Amino acid sequence: MTGLVVGEDGLARCWWATSTVDYRAYHDDEWGQTLHGDDALFERLALEAFQSGLSWLTILRKREAFRQAFAGFRVEEVAAFGDQDVTRLLADAGIVRNRAKIEAVLHNARVAADLPDGLDPLLWSYAPTRRRARPKSLADIPSITPESTAMAKDLKKRGFRFVGPTTAYALMQSTGMVDDHVRGCHAGR
Repeated sequence: MTGLVVGEDGLARCWWATSTVDYRAYHDDEWGQTLHGDDALFERLALEAFQSGLSWLTILRKREAFRQAFAGFRVEEVAAFGDQDVTRLLADAGIVRNRAKIEAVLHNARVAADLPDGLDPLLWSYAPTRRRARPKSLADIPSITPESTAMAKDLKKRGFRFVGPTTAYALMQSTGMVDDHVRGCHAGR
């Protein structure tokens, strides 16, 4: 199994990107593309935390509601959220209403806001220094790496929540720190 599927448009894509229009757009336009900026990376970190135990499709379909509910994931604004915001978020049917995840995102915003050099350089410091070849097949894609394990450990040490090695690796994939588009896929960098 190569992990590639050729769509009706004739383009080869990673296997997971072909089941819905939402997945296809995310795969083609975002996943694996280099992403920088504290707020942009905070959004991905928050969404990866919300995804834990759920389908990524659920998160993608609620993404705009998440953005509205969390002030566009602007770190400084989310860091200032208080108890009234938690109550508001728990009542918002447009997002995943999980108290532990909501409180973790607010807490993580406060931790990110206090980073002396910002979130972007911290996260990108764990990107592999050597670009590895794209995976040949689905079987060649890891769920964790030494880099994602180190990232998760450092984030936890700094006080971040909902950031295990698997979540850290998913973040690395989604932000272009690694390129896990299967060899032959039209997308990627």
